[in-house]
Amino acid sequence: MSTHAKRERLLLADLLEAAGPDALTLCDGWKTRDLAAHVVVRERRLDAAGGIVLGALKGRLERVQAEFASKPYEELIQLIRTGPPKFSPYALKQVDEGANAVEFYVHAEDVRRAQPDWTPRELDPVFSDTLWRRLEKAARLVGRKSPVGLVLRRPDGQTAVAHRGAPVVTVTGEPGELTLFVYGRQDAAKVELEGDKDASAKALEAKLGL
Repeated sequence: MSTHAKRERLLLADLLEAAGPDALTLCDGWKTRDLAAHVVVRERRLDAAGGIVLGALKGRLERVQAEFASKPYEELIQLIRTGPPKFSPYALKQVDEGANAVEFYVHAEDVRRAQPDWTPRELDPVFSDTLWRRLEKAARLVGRKSPVGLVLRRPDGQTAVAHRGAPVVTVTGEPGELTLFVYGRQDAAKVELEGDKDASAKALEAKLGL
């Protein structure tokens, strides 16, 4: 049975292919070629991918990512579509699903929502619930830099605290939209904010995410 990560991987590859190498994305300063290189390096060059979270390795990551970005764009797309090599931990189904379902969903939206004619994507209920469970676990981590209290709320009333503090801003939306919000894509997320006007503005401008 196909996993969410596998489905989102193929969708991301299709979107990148359709957009071409020079299309804009929601990732600051990155075009589609840069995003494709990031995805490939993340699961194929673990010696450099640590620079995503470790400042000491950032220079190495940038060099390796630039090398991959210089490869033919079609090759990058094919590497994404076929997945990681056997020696990569991402080749394990459980690791792929745990590490990539959200990653690929967010990056697919990075491509989709950077285009002027994008329309909201309706997620199936099972995937929405999966994204919500991941949010519940990761909310404190990705919301740690919020300058205000931040509560995430589904339309059915379920909530998760992303950051404790005052004043509090409550962000309401479907799990996919809340995921984009707390992973730093606030401007593109279809959500509603409740709270003090100044606090809400700070939540929208905060550097959220990993």
